[in-house]
Amino acid sequence: MDIGDYLIDPRGKNWSQLLSPWSGTIPSQFTLWLVNKLGDLFVVIEDGSVHMLDVGSGVVTRLADSRDHFADLLGQGDNAGRWLLLSLVDECASELPPLTDAQCYGFKIPPLLGGKYTLDNIEPTSLAIHYSLLADIHRQTKDLPDGTKIKAVVVD
Repeated sequence: MDIGDYLIDPRGKNWSQLLSPWSGTIPSQFTLWLVNKLGDLFVVIEDGSVHMLDVGSGVVTRLADSRDHFADLLGQGDNAGRWLLLSLVDECASELPPLTDAQCYGFKIPPLLGGKYTLDNIEPTSLAIHYSLLADIHRQTKDLPDGTKIKAVVVD
């Protein structure tokens, strides 16, 4: 496995601008380290620990004590599959148009609104739209109890 096949090249992107909608959810001080092809972030905070923002769920999880610890854990069990979404990215790469430098695989129906992590719910999406839309949905729904009915307006 080449890990690069499952990651977005972070170079040349204005990450401060792209991630500004997520302020308050992600740590205020961090170093962006990796980004998987569904836009999930792997960041290193001041103490050196590695955290993941799953943008589909809006949850930040501490994964490892350091980058080296993360690398060790990545090879254990199904961590690579879960963190990098290996199977789904492989399906997307074989069935969908190639991503441009400014895209990730995005959700037609976001997981926070009941969308699934399946090929039929994925499409190439602008990184800016992906982060902005998912952060907005997260902000509006984060305090709602599970199972709350939501009225949504879809703009095509």
